[in-house]
Amino acid sequence: MTLLLLIRHAVTDLTGKRLYGRSEGIGLSEAGRDQAAALARRISEVPLDALYSSPLQRCLETARPISEASGVDVETLDGVLEIDYGEWTGRPFTSLRNTRLWKELHGATPSAPRFPGGETLAEAQRRAVAAIDSVIQAHPNRIVAVVAHGDVIALVLAHYAGIHVDLFQRLEVSPASVTAIGLGEGAPRIRRVNDTGTLHDLAPPRRRRRR
Repeated sequence: MTLLLLIRHAVTDLTGKRLYGRSEGIGLSEAGRDQAAALARRISEVPLDALYSSPLQRCLETARPISEASGVDVETLDGVLEIDYGEWTGRPFTSLRNTRLWKELHGATPSAPRFPGGETLAEAQRRAVAAIDSVIQAHPNRIVAVVAHGDVIALVLAHYAGIHVDLFQRLEVSPASVTAIGLGEGAPRIRRVNDTGTLHDLAPPRRRRRR
């Protein structure tokens, strides 16, 4: 069984203020860099075999300390790119909350509406899960980390947990958090959700040296 670590990027200066989506040039804030360094120390408790990241700057900056600590190179994974919010990209949340689309997205079927000029949540889930499945197939019985975005991780987690896509917003994914899922043999096993603590118990037992 492959152990998949889904890692949300650390905070930026715009986290919680704007729907910056796929905007270029948005890196981690000072607090975010501290989060990423602490995250790398936590991840070092688990021997990674592979490390992937969304190609956006904030994810790559979160993945870099993990790569340095683990000695595993970062590979970009386009399939876990942030949701395409289309014309909503870059807008402050205060300008979105009273729109009809916002209310639909927080209603009974948030997977149905399309972001203007962008994609639907259902489409985002399909391409993210397809990307993760390809990673699992490439690394059977290994430990793999993927640095991505909050809603993308929640959508992937909903899929493997057997939760309908319209209920994915019940899953919270905090910045610099780790969600751990065992995949590849039988039903998926959810081992961590939105975790910001220690990961030492996820490491495989040390093999005894032969005398």
